[in-house]
Amino acid sequence: MTRTEGDSWDLATSVGATATGVAASRALASKQTDPLITDPYADALVRAVGLEHSIRLADGEVCVEGDVMLDRQRMCEQIAVRTRFFDDFFLAAGAAGIGQAVILAAGLDTRAYRLAWPAGTVVFEVDQPAVLEFKTRTLADLGATPAAELHTVPVDLRDDWPKALRDNGFDPAVPTAWIAEGLLIYLPPEAQDRLLDNITVLSAPGSRLATEHMDAAMLTEKWTERVSQWSKKVGSDVDLKDLFYSGERTAVRDHLTPQGWNVTVQSSRAAYESHGFDFPEELADLAGDSGYLSATLKASN
Repeated sequence: MTRTEGDSWDLATSVGATATGVAASRALASKQTDPLITDPYADALVRAVGLEHSIRLADGEVCVEGDVMLDRQRMCEQIAVRTRFFDDFFLAAGAAGIGQAVILAAGLDTRAYRLAWPAGTVVFEVDQPAVLEFKTRTLADLGATPAAELHTVPVDLRDDWPKALRDNGFDPAVPTAWIAEGLLIYLPPEAQDRLLDNITVLSAPGSRLATEHMDAAMLTEKWTERVSQWSKKVGSDVDLKDLFYSGERTAVRDHLTPQGWNVTVQSSRAAYESHGFDFPEELADLAGDSGYLSATLKASN
């Protein structure tokens, strides 16, 4: 279903279904021998949502050996590299004394429950009300408890989410670690810029931000068509191509730097190699120089 202004979703529809698919990938990767990541809740959450194709993905039943997207090893490596980048970002921020974290478009992210947060850390999860209600209730039914002080913020990112965040106890006067994982491609270019501007306004000096770095190659018709083919192969009735906002947009690095952020980009190839994985050349051809971005807000002069 193509995006419309003001559309909403749960974890079985539209953008929400992509969060379930990502959780299914984490579940599959967690089941492998000597896994790089372990998400003990992903499998149960996926089964609770009940999307058949996501359950089959979590069980490895849609894997196709040698396929650039669906090969089991490649699927597990891709989600493991992505997950570890954001895991390690939060752990490093905590080790540096940052005690406030925000997960934007939290979906089925379970970091508030599974990471080793320093004592006193406060984690905010921001997402659609139906998404947060389902996840919180399901994890409670599983007996899971947050490993940090968790505040859920049920608000659409197209609405006044900064006010909702502050109303739920967020303190803009202290440094914050922010992640926007798998989010920006689902925002129109102007909404992406507005999101980054809001983060900057809410961030005290020393705050950190992590997200994906999207090379222009990722926004081409060739790339979106391949992703669309992948979603159809796994049996999803949600065509990812209909959910993306492609076309020209300002790179996150270029938007943040003039606002006082020190920005570092790690290429996907470097991220793979840091864990001993070979980066598939087919992905390099599709995604160009994409990778992972981290930024730290400098003190104002």
